[in-house]
Amino acid sequence: MATIKLTSGFSLIPEGSHVFKITDVDYKEAFGKIEVKMETADGQKHTERFKIMNKGEVNDGAMKAFSYFAKTALNDYTREEIDHTELIGHFIRCEVEHTDPQPNKNDPTKTVVFIRLGDKEPADGFDAAPAKKAEIATPAASVKPARKASVDLDVLLG
Repeated sequence: MATIKLTSGFSLIPEGSHVFKITDVDYKEAFGKIEVKMETADGQKHTERFKIMNKGEVNDGAMKAFSYFAKTALNDYTREEIDHTELIGHFIRCEVEHTDPQPNKNDPTKTVVFIRLGDKEPADGFDAAPAKKAEIATPAASVKPARKASVDLDVLLG
């Protein structure tokens, strides 16, 4: 009999700095919607959505956010336009932050947490070992205090 491998279930990408590989970009020009599908080195997936048109008008905030995202992923801040498929295969480092739990609009007895991608920077590929937020936020915590020199009181007092 064949066996089916089960997953551990859905889990949020932990807060902290992560490198994402852009695996697919879906641009629905008629609706002004862009979906950027990304994946971490350990296979966790995230979709970043941009609604660059709203009722036939350019949504300036979303357009600025997408432009910055695209320029950062391409590591080319001089670009004035792109074909959305150019993003596929590029890497971007983002600071993952979780929102406060919100009521689920479909089931008020449940809550949902959303992921927000902040502090973006270009990346050449996946890190050897992903950094943890605690290591980034408090680098001094891992530094050991200097050891005090031993003092011979007999020599000092004569």
